[in-house]
Amino acid sequence: MKKPTLRAAAAALSPAIVAGSSLCVSLAHAADQPAPEVVASLSTVVVTATRSEQPITDVVADVTVVDRDEIDRSGAAALADVLARVPGILVTRNGGPATTTSVYLRGAETRFTAVFVDGVRIDSQSTGGATWNAIPLSQVDRIEVLRGPAAAIYGSDALAGVIQIFTREGEKGFFPSVRVGVGSHSTRELNASLRGGSDTVDYALGLGAERSDGFNAKPSGNPDRDGYRNESFSGRVGWKLAKDQKLDLTVLDSRQKAGYDAFTPGNDDQSKHHLQTVGLNWAARWNEVWNTRVGVTRGTDRYETSPSPYLTETQVSTWLLRNELKLGQGLLSVDLERREDDLRNGSTTPQRTDRYQNALAVGYGWRAGAHTLQVNARHDDDSEFGGESTGSLAYGFAITPNLRATASAGTAFRVPTLFQRFSIYGTPDLKAETARNLEAGLRWQSGADRAGVVVYRNEVKDLIDYIAGPGSCVNGVGTYAGCYGNTGKARYSGVTLTGGTKAGVVNLGASLDLMRPKNQETGKLLARRAETQATLTADTALGAWRLGGEVQHVGKRYNDAANTQALSAYTLLNLTASTGIARDWTLLARVDNATDKAYESVLGYATAGRTFYLGLTWSPR
Repeated sequence: MKKPTLRAAAAALSPAIVAGSSLCVSLAHAADQPAPEVVASLSTVVVTATRSEQPITDVVADVTVVDRDEIDRSGAAALADVLARVPGILVTRNGGPATTTSVYLRGAETRFTAVFVDGVRIDSQSTGGATWNAIPLSQVDRIEVLRGPAAAIYGSDALAGVIQIFTREGEKGFFPSVRVGVGSHSTRELNASLRGGSDTVDYALGLGAERSDGFNAKPSGNPDRDGYRNESFSGRVGWKLAKDQKLDLTVLDSRQKAGYDAFTPGNDDQSKHHLQTVGLNWAARWNEVWNTRVGVTRGTDRYETSPSPYLTETQVSTWLLRNELKLGQGLLSVDLERREDDLRNGSTTPQRTDRYQNALAVGYGWRAGAHTLQVNARHDDDSEFGGESTGSLAYGFAITPNLRATASAGTAFRVPTLFQRFSIYGTPDLKAETARNLEAGLRWQSGADRAGVVVYRNEVKDLIDYIAGPGSCVNGVGTYAGCYGNTGKARYSGVTLTGGTKAGVVNLGASLDLMRPKNQETGKLLARRAETQATLTADTALGAWRLGGEVQHVGKRYNDAANTQALSAYTLLNLTASTGIARDWTLLARVDNATDKAYESVLGYATAGRTFYLGLTWSPR
């Protein structure tokens, strides 16, 4: 069947639904971080909130920004370790950094967060959502986290929010950097980057390699050490074609091989991940009021295992035409976008399945005096499900120069993955999951002192889950009999409190999340979601040293949907210290889980215990 083009999407726009069922107070946007290090300055520019560059002071949405300096100071082993410090995010793992990782944003499923790398959407049409453990932290320059539904901007998947990851950019000059590190479990790493450019061309290249012997991720399984090996590359080249036109090419390639313990005891199971993103973007500024951007991108996620054979590969290709027009104090944006999903999996029928979505999106942002308004509407025409309209409305009001109130409402959806529909566990007539959210808030900041509160409630209908027992799908018999189904409704409600101050020479930061991620049909908490989590951070300068510490607390959770398998609460203490040992040389030391707390984020899977890391960086200024 011939696939319609984007031109067909332009005629398909229907009135977007702007609805909600609860109150949300959103003070804690980008400046409200759990640690002083990640507080964005007033000059910070963000992209994720509206897909347009905006000063942080103009953003109404609930956004967090983490830059490369904060990532370097953290000494974190993986991207998930950085995200675990961000308000509203809970991370779980089936073992070490290279094992299956879930990122729950505001308590919502991993698949409910749309993830981009340099504007390239990445998604697995088998598991649903991004493969977090395959994204190399060594290549990450900046992270933007948008909390709250954003389907009116990004289409399917963004029921809980959006996380956008940026690799390094080039700049005029010549800037090399090399970092070596060693740590517990015989971990060793080597990373190198090179950035530079002229008035016409800029570039950034990065190489990374990491090895670790690991630890036994599943004590009840094969009693071996589940080590891993990571190799990654990132590249960006920008070419200024004319005074107000630029072409950018971005590439990320990450290969990971890791040991894991599967269902069969004694097997020396190995998994291989290959994540690749490629993007080509052309931007033009025609005059003072009109900008155009064209983007062509592809994200590929490949996963295979041995000796237990399994192979799945997802490709997500997108084409975007975006026009922005300044209208007085407002900015109008119009997007035409096409997305194609392609899954190759041995358990689907046929083994290669695909679909496409054409979309038209319109946005309008306006700011005058104390008032800020953002309106977005989008219509997606899916080849399998037909039309889906979404919308969002956000308003901010500066009560005083230091105090700001915001309120927003939005709808979102996610179509079922191709695996959920066409595998042996699949149900072809699954419905799309849909969400309705409303939030409002306050934010106060005066110098180094800041405080924020956000209250939210997100209602999701037709939630998809695996239903055990005989069903209508092919997998109706056997040990793992069952199939996917729309199990009912879920509610993700909660409040996030953030704040920070400077007490003498010590910078203090804190965040507290009180959440109620609940299955409305059963009244039970959703699996592995905590009702309480908190972070407390402190850092200070002592002579030539920079010292830091963080306390992370995660409350009691249940490993299963029936709430019969309890996971105990835990509290971790992490410590860092860094100093310049010579011109252009920096030494960093980190101790994670300093009290050697034994805990589980997934039942039956071990965690690392106390670990040490020592890194040395050469970066000439």
